[in-house]
Amino acid sequence: MKKIKVATVFSGIGSFEQAFKNLGFEHEIVFACDNGEREIIIENYNDFKKKFDENIERENITKIIELIYAKSNKQNFVQRTYLTNFNLDHKNFYQDIRFLDGYKYNGKLDLLIGGSPCQSFSSVGQKGGFEDTRGTLFFEFARLIKESQPKVFIYENVRNVINHDKGKTWEIIKQTFAELGYEFKFKILNSSDYQIPQTRRRIFVVGFKKNATNFNFPNKYDLKLSMQDLLLDDCAVGSFSYKKMVPTVKKGKGFIPYDCILSDKLVKYILKGGTGTFYQKPEINLKIARTLLKTMGNTHRAGIDNYTLTPEGKIRRLHEREVARLMGFPDSFKVVVSRSQAYKQFGNSIVVTVAQNILKEIEKSGVFN
Repeated sequence: MKKIKVATVFSGIGSFEQAFKNLGFEHEIVFACDNGEREIIIENYNDFKKKFDENIERENITKIIELIYAKSNKQNFVQRTYLTNFNLDHKNFYQDIRFLDGYKYNGKLDLLIGGSPCQSFSSVGQKGGFEDTRGTLFFEFARLIKESQPKVFIYENVRNVINHDKGKTWEIIKQTFAELGYEFKFKILNSSDYQIPQTRRRIFVVGFKKNATNFNFPNKYDLKLSMQDLLLDDCAVGSFSYKKMVPTVKKGKGFIPYDCILSDKLVKYILKGGTGTFYQKPEINLKIARTLLKTMGNTHRAGIDNYTLTPEGKIRRLHEREVARLMGFPDSFKVVVSRSQAYKQFGNSIVVTVAQNILKEIEKSGVFN
């Protein structure tokens, strides 16, 4: 197998890049792109975008946009994690997919990977096809496919995209890929079927410029691990004891932490419209973890996220290394950001073992030979 030239957008912390490393497939990362969830105000955005889409001074516009991001006071924590773990020149990590020139990479990519945020498709159902995706970040991914013409693309999203807007969004997505000249297959995969004890269902689309009949999605595996097998020993991060929490309600404001037995007085207060956040009783020692979200660790989510016990018997949240393991990342993967940022990054990611199994099946098809 020759060296595979791969590029990713909405790259996150590099799940597919880590999958390549784990598999030992010889590859080159051509570029990556992620804004790290930074909201940057771009003055004259419409003028920039119009010129960019009309192929006028694309390179200069891209440089201006990158400079705007560089001069902002907002850090791209995703980029920091990515570049720490993968061999990519800083100049080839783009900040904004909307101004990434796909023509620059035409004929230079074997594989393009991306999973746009599931946004509202405002024009869905009006005209259909490629034109209906304009104005969304999905369109930017489609545009890059059209301009760069990779041999294969992988598109990932939450499974509910199929039902968005009564199925109209999904029909637009499928029609768009077909209009780009790619044959594709899609399937919802659950990470618990691929060696990771976490319920995480995502839809994957794999598209080929040539016949895709030799590609099939990977078979399921029997799960041999539980969440408990991936936990650290003697870890007390984020521990708390809900038994010792005291409901605190003052003048109709504040919050109501979970208490083992709610008093009649507190129940009456709630029924009368008392305000505040109500904590559910956290479940502990789950065999298969709940879906990890970027909001894991938020104090108001007790009872929704994943918990275990400290050696002293206190309930605790998961350590970022445990979260990394539950996303399929090896312990050699460097976590170089704060715990809260790490939670966001892993919660936004793709399970590495799922990515590995998809890549193995693509490689079997012979498309990279």
